[in-house]
Amino acid sequence: MPLMQLPATGRLGRALRRAGRPTDRRPAAALVCALAAVAALATAPPAPAATGRPATATAVEEASAVEEASAVEVSVNAGVGLGTIDKAAFGVNHALWDSHMNDPEVTGLLGEAGVGVMRYPGGSYGDIYHWEDHTAPGGYVAPGTTFDEFMGSVRASGSQPMIIANYGTGTPQEAADWVRYANVTRGYGAKYWEIGNEIYGNGHYGGGWEADDHPDKSPHEYARNVLAYAEAMKAVDPTIKIGAVLTTPGDWPDGITGPGDSADWNHTVLSAVSGTIDFAIVHSYPGGATADEALDRTARLPGQLREVRRQIDRYAGERSSKIGIALTEVNSNVQMNSRPNGLFAADTYMTALENGVFNVDWWNVHNGPTSAETVDGDTDFNDFGLLSSGGCVGDVCQPAVNTPFHPYFGIKSLTKLGRPGDTMVASSTDSDQVSAHAVHRADGTLSVMLINKDPLNSHTADISYAGYTPTAQAPVVHRYGRGDTDVTRVTATAGGDQVLPPYSITTITVAPHAAAASVGSPGAPKTTAVDSSTATVSWTAPANGKAVRYEVYERLGTNAQLLASSTSTSATLNNLPPGSEHTVNVLARDADGRLSRPSEPLTFATTAPRDSSCLVNYRVDSGWGSGFVATVTVSNVGDAPINGWTLDFTWPSTGQSVQSSWNANVTSSGTRVHVTDNGTNAELAPRGGSTATFGFVGANDGANPTPTTFTLNGTVCRTS
Repeated sequence: MPLMQLPATGRLGRALRRAGRPTDRRPAAALVCALAAVAALATAPPAPAATGRPATATAVEEASAVEEASAVEVSVNAGVGLGTIDKAAFGVNHALWDSHMNDPEVTGLLGEAGVGVMRYPGGSYGDIYHWEDHTAPGGYVAPGTTFDEFMGSVRASGSQPMIIANYGTGTPQEAADWVRYANVTRGYGAKYWEIGNEIYGNGHYGGGWEADDHPDKSPHEYARNVLAYAEAMKAVDPTIKIGAVLTTPGDWPDGITGPGDSADWNHTVLSAVSGTIDFAIVHSYPGGATADEALDRTARLPGQLREVRRQIDRYAGERSSKIGIALTEVNSNVQMNSRPNGLFAADTYMTALENGVFNVDWWNVHNGPTSAETVDGDTDFNDFGLLSSGGCVGDVCQPAVNTPFHPYFGIKSLTKLGRPGDTMVASSTDSDQVSAHAVHRADGTLSVMLINKDPLNSHTADISYAGYTPTAQAPVVHRYGRGDTDVTRVTATAGGDQVLPPYSITTITVAPHAAAASVGSPGAPKTTAVDSSTATVSWTAPANGKAVRYEVYERLGTNAQLLASSTSTSATLNNLPPGSEHTVNVLARDADGRLSRPSEPLTFATTAPRDSSCLVNYRVDSGWGSGFVATVTVSNVGDAPINGWTLDFTWPSTGQSVQSSWNANVTSSGTRVHVTDNGTNAELAPRGGSTATFGFVGANDGANPTPTTFTLNGTVCRTS
């Protein structure tokens, strides 16, 4: 099948992780931490002067840097769409212990950073907070943090709330009354409501940081109550969106089956609530010894989010497209005020949004210092906050209250990349030191964000564009790097290739050379039929009726291949491998032959063959977040006996591997796994007369999806 022809130009799990989480998210410790932060405000020193290379570097200095920098090839394809930036995309967490939550200065700073969502009342406080009397038994509630005061800041900033309804110590009626007060009495139009915070941390799996007064703390009981909360809350306002808490694939307690349960948290909850909820909630604190390690672990996020979507697809079926995914807490969990954590913020927000998340919320706006160390020449206070709370660690004090830390500027940099309504498009680099994100903006310009994670070396970006032809005029360049005190406009590098200083975020915006297509994007495609080798997809026509033809392209990194074309609003995709995943966009052509922007992406999987002479059952028996035990049973359902067999399959994720095995000989090469009989189980009688069963201990760094295609002696098998 031909490649897309587009013009191109230019050249131990959760328990251990919890130990590093902000202690003031736990009610018992909140009062001490919060009072310490408040007491420090009166003596908070002024912000220290910036150090490093001046923000006003000249073109000569930049050109000199280019001579010493290594080149990085950057590919951008405007014909491969990754989705539209949602109004709720860029969010933050507020917390009840934060007396500066509603400072006008904070509202202004968050507005300048493009924040469109503010989450309330703050992590685990969501499960102890009673909105009507504004109390959180066991925790500290700062003055000036009532729901109405919070909503005043939300409205002043032009954002919207993400509200945690109290599951742990509340009731469906209390939550329904809150919806009534917010949306009927006060007319706030609060759209997004989470049912509890990290309820899986209620002690059912051993870790018990989350308040939960229910005698039954199982996922089954949580799911039953989600349905009760949703019914009561939507009876008041049927337009609200209800979110249910899931575990993040690959993070504790994902994959663990608790006492008395038949399945793990996600499968138990989704099997019960997928017909009711509007979004699923996950959190991400990748950790590591340093912020640099956490920055590298952003690469796990696409696989984790894809597995969440697979699980939703499994239980929601045709309704899956109506269920969004929200990443309502994220932070690196290490060296949190540092420059590399600023890079982490920008990289993680965009990576999550490009992989199907509609909302990302940083944890959190103010938090408080817990230790002091030097990272890249700056003092890091081990403070989860975007802004300084003015606290001290011994005789080392933070800058003045509300002084932004590096992650704030990482998030603010995103305002130079894209805004709600803009289209995210495919981009990549040939260097693991530089990550890329690209957005085709509503005004026709195209922005590319390049994050140089190298602390020592500059790199130069040689950018090639497909599906978009920039003008010859110099691009608009913004940067946040060493020496910059804000996201700063800088001069484009002479000679065309843009220099990327060490530890920097650089955003390059180019204007289009030619007029855009006269036709708009087709509607989001959906599958109407899928089997082992074909899929039929359909979509709605653009509103202006100027489409003369449609083309369906499959994403292959930053390339795309044409799968089908059609003059109607549907197409059948043929010759697809059994058990394979595909991500496609639909583009429309106008009468002049110009292609529209891509539709929203659609990811689907073909089925295993229905008629095969072999059958494979793959079952995960137990898991612990970073590892698992699996059993595989192979059956010969054909008419001829088999004497000697080999089984081959491929891991869906690069983080999966086999550590040890029994009852078969198992070897691996990258993601490919090769299994042979052990002699005693070589014979497989026909028509299911006998089976061969083997097992193994596996490891997973990130998600642990089930392999989809198994080949026995060269034959693709059915699966069960």
